Amino acid sequence: MVERTGRAGYLQIADDLRERIRTGEMAPGSPLPSTARLAETYEVSLGVVKMAVGILRTEGLVVGQQGKGVFVREGAAPEPSGTSEDPLTEIRAALREQSRRIERLEATVAELGGRSASAKK
Repeated sequence: MVERTGRAGYLQIADDLRERIRTGEMAPGSPLPSTARLAETYEVSLGVVKMAVGILRTEGLVVGQQGKGVFVREGAAPEPSGTSEDPLTEIRAALREQSRRIERLEATVAELGGRSASAKK
């Protein structure tokens, strides 16, 4: 259930699902419960659940398959337990991943921009 903490419900749901993925409770390749089931579980509207799942998609933790559902992405392996990795190393790794995502987005935008420019001619 979403708590009335002042934090948006969709963020609370995204946090909970993210934690379940990171701990391995929801293994790579496994399906997320349906939107209706999640809405029932968290006692929220379908729109709130869709926003939460959208965040996880943006983060690359889940992928949708048309007509089949949403699944935990294969690369979303659980974090090893008991590791004492330096926080700075973790931050650097996160920044590298974000940089890769931004590069992919920029390439996509550039490609789409080129298509629209050539379509206008």
